[in-house]
Amino acid sequence: MNRAGKVAAGAGVLAAATAIAVGVTRRRASGDDPYADEPLGELPPSRTSTVAADDGLALSVEEVDPEDGGKPVLTAVFVHGFAMSRRGWHFQRRDLARLTDPRVRLVLYDHRSHGRSARADISTSTIEQLAADLDEVIRAVVPRGPIVLIGHSMGGMAVMALAERHPELFAERVRGVALIGTSAGEVGRSGLPRPLLSKYNPLTRVLGRVAEWQPTAVELVRSVGGAVTRGAARTVGFGPGEVSQKLVGFLVDMLDGTPVRVLADFVDTLGSHNRYAALAGLKHTRVLVLSGDHDWMTPFAHAERIATALPDATLVRVPGAGHLVILERPDVVNEHLTTLLRDCARGRGAGRKR
Repeated sequence: MNRAGKVAAGAGVLAAATAIAVGVTRRRASGDDPYADEPLGELPPSRTSTVAADDGLALSVEEVDPEDGGKPVLTAVFVHGFAMSRRGWHFQRRDLARLTDPRVRLVLYDHRSHGRSARADISTSTIEQLAADLDEVIRAVVPRGPIVLIGHSMGGMAVMALAERHPELFAERVRGVALIGTSAGEVGRSGLPRPLLSKYNPLTRVLGRVAEWQPTAVELVRSVGGAVTRGAARTVGFGPGEVSQKLVGFLVDMLDGTPVRVLADFVDTLGSHNRYAALAGLKHTRVLVLSGDHDWMTPFAHAERIATALPDATLVRVPGAGHLVILERPDVVNEHLTTLLRDCARGRGAGRKR
């Protein structure tokens, strides 16, 4: 088969595999979109900066001060998920910057190879390296004062890896941790269907192989997919209820900004992630574990297992929500984050189960 034939064949295989995922999405009548006028991912920061990771790679960071200009008593550091960017925290950033009890400074950054941060190679596309990156962001931008770490999906995994790497930080400065739609291990081994981006999923292996010899073929399939891409994002990211089409488009925009080669680079580290032992490093902090009960990527059983290992944690199940619960149900997420921040502002130590 000639080169053109290989490209076409690879693209055809990927398109067929993607169509299977899209096929499970049920069509629903669309009503008025509550987010039609929401400036998703476009809120201006107070400051932006670049932090050098320990290997010299440039990480893009932004800070958001309390909206009323008052002095913050805590800093919340947001650690985003796989294939997304810091823009995905739109609703948390919007609402938590308005808090006055307590006032909180927000720090958001993009993982290596994601968003506006520099591209890494496969050798440093690991959760261990993401933990080291988070450590560098804290050292550079939050050198003192109490911290609350808020991680979604792969971001939560990075927080766990940081606890494993630097337990003293959690004993001394990290007052609270929120683990949202994440897992402490065995990603892809439990829950049906298996997470789309797990190394155990055949579609991911197809993506990796095709990207290896012809990355532009994969990008072509994604770019011309249109409704296919939206359908896959709708299915994987959200629960079965009515979902704003603008939210779906926002997710598609973030996913389109992450090259397929980057997705393939991180697959192995997601599949080998096991941080159950590291959870012991969170015993000094207040912990919120929150997940949707229609999460494909990290089924709710993962949240339950984390909470079992942390008996003082607050476990929250969000009915009908999918993996992107931070976008789909920001009201619930922000309510519980506000409670966590207030508890952390008023005292140290592990929280009590609610």
